[in-house]
Amino acid sequence: MEDFKKRQFGFLLQLIILSIVVFGLHSFIIHYFFSDFSFFYPVWQIYVFHFIITALLYTLINYKYSAGNKSIFNLFTGLTLLKMILSVVFLLPLLISDIDGKQPDVMNFFAPYFIYLFFEVYALTSFLQKQ
Repeated sequence: MEDFKKRQFGFLLQLIILSIVVFGLHSFIIHYFFSDFSFFYPVWQIYVFHFIITALLYTLINYKYSAGNKSIFNLFTGLTLLKMILSVVFLLPLLISDIDGKQPDVMNFFAPYFIYLFFEVYALTSFLQKQ
């Protein structure tokens, strides 16, 4: 259980740092290059969603791994599918709205989505390789 806490703390610390850096960069880009465009979702809501989903996904996989289940690929695949479904649910109000030009909003969401997904995969493979 000590390994679980150690990995979890390290991951959450890295996730917080990643979130602050990417959020700051994203906000800077929107402020200076898209200041005349009104997005459907505020940037902070997108990052809160990604932070929570990423932290929960990693926590579940880390817990299962610490409990002795060393084959976590199926769990990761299932949770990633759930993450995709939750992303569509999160974007559903935008997708069914009458707003014209939804592409910038969708890109605004999926740019950090793929950054967080890459970070999840990197974090999981790094602790699996240490074993």
